[in-house]
Amino acid sequence: MFRKEVKSIGELILKNLRSQGLETPLQQKRLIAAWPEVMGEMIAGYTQDLYIRNQTLNVRLTNPALRADLSLMRPEIVKKLNAAVGSQVIADIRFC
Repeated sequence: MFRKEVKSIGELILKNLRSQGLETPLQQKRLIAAWPEVMGEMIAGYTQDLYIRNQTLNVRLTNPALRADLSLMRPEIVKKLNAAVGSQVIADIRFC
């Protein structure tokens, strides 16, 4: 008996997620979960709410000075968060 196409379980799961349209929401969830790791616990402590809409990560911060500082670092933060997930999930960040 020959096996023509042997695929790993990871490939099959990824194919199934793509076919059901669940790959993007899963990556978005991973990106939001990576926020404390990428930004550090101190910044995560000032974070109230995180959500993604139209490839923009919206972050609600309680400290206005921190909001101003992080706004200057937006391109770097986008790169770090996308690298943590392993794909291009967000294109921009909005601090409010």
